[in-house]
Amino acid sequence: MDFDDTWHPATHPSGAVLPVLLALSEALPPSPKCSGLDLLLAFNVGIEVQGQLLCFSKEANDIPKRFHPPSVVGTLGSAAATSKFLGLSMTKCREALAIAVSHAGAPIANAATQTKPLHIGNAARHGMEAAFLAMLGLQGNRQILDMQTGFGAFYANYSPKVLPNLDSHTWLLDQQDVAFKRFPAHLATHWVADAAASVRKHLVTDRALLPIDRIARIVLRIPDVQYVNRPFPDSEHEARHSFQFVACATLLDGGITVPSFHKCQINRPQVRELLSKVELEHPQDNLPSFNTLYCEISVTLNDGATFTERSDTFYGHWRKPLSQEDLREKFRANASSVLSCDTVDRLTEMVENLEDLEDCSVLTTLLKGPSSPEMVSKSI
Repeated sequence: MDFDDTWHPATHPSGAVLPVLLALSEALPPSPKCSGLDLLLAFNVGIEVQGQLLCFSKEANDIPKRFHPPSVVGTLGSAAATSKFLGLSMTKCREALAIAVSHAGAPIANAATQTKPLHIGNAARHGMEAAFLAMLGLQGNRQILDMQTGFGAFYANYSPKVLPNLDSHTWLLDQQDVAFKRFPAHLATHWVADAAASVRKHLVTDRALLPIDRIARIVLRIPDVQYVNRPFPDSEHEARHSFQFVACATLLDGGITVPSFHKCQINRPQVRELLSKVELEHPQDNLPSFNTLYCEISVTLNDGATFTERSDTFYGHWRKPLSQEDLREKFRANASSVLSCDTVDRLTEMVENLEDLEDCSVLTTLLKGPSSPEMVSKSI
């Protein structure tokens, strides 16, 4: 759904790591138990490895043009998290990362298709498989993370550096939060939605409808990101990767929600009419980086009146993170479609106190869904 967390340099950090740790916690024998603290540490290791690898490349600071980042660094994050969770030696962990590099990489051309979510699923699976193969004795090039012909094949300007020792190491998650999306679409479209919602206030009063027939022109000043430039999206996946659609849907409805990307919503005559009036401009100072980009939107009416608004940071960005309550509400809204309200509340409380959980396999017991309260209580 493109609803997962996003980071800078650009990737979705959790999707390739958390499912692996939940699967392992379920599959491992009950003795010795893996605690919530064990899961948290392995999770952080998986995130840290991804972030450090991305920091070795200037190209990784920009919105990607060649490889989908979770398919690259996510695979190594999965391998690292698996290695930590299973207690592999440094040597075996190095082998796991080397093997994972040969599993990594998917082209950005499959963004906005049903295959894009497969990238992150494969990253999770392949990273875990790499750790298992290392445990069985398979070997790779132990210098692969240092080489242009190794991990450097994914990034043209890859320049790795020696990391400080653990005593002076600062975790990347301590330096920067992640971005949590309020609606399921490419992160760059969130600036567009924010600016469009602001300009709509000039066009609509109270509960009146947007005066579509009075709008002559809509200009979006955004970075040049071609795979999010889709003037007339034809599917929900294309709409999630369309500056134009998100702008028009926000102008029309006042905001974006999960149902906004349903086929019937995409093909509304009002949306198609607005889409025909959209033009894109790419200011030279608006670089394709999630850390610096902005969106400016101008709506010109038939009488020549023009209204302009700009968004530099949307609510949910790491510079302007969601409140804890809004984060809980997002989880409730999504999880309650497949889990009972009681289970959702139990999961929320458990995750917020994860470091105190003695057996993290309880998480998977709850996540499996329908089971009697007595069974869940007994497992807890």
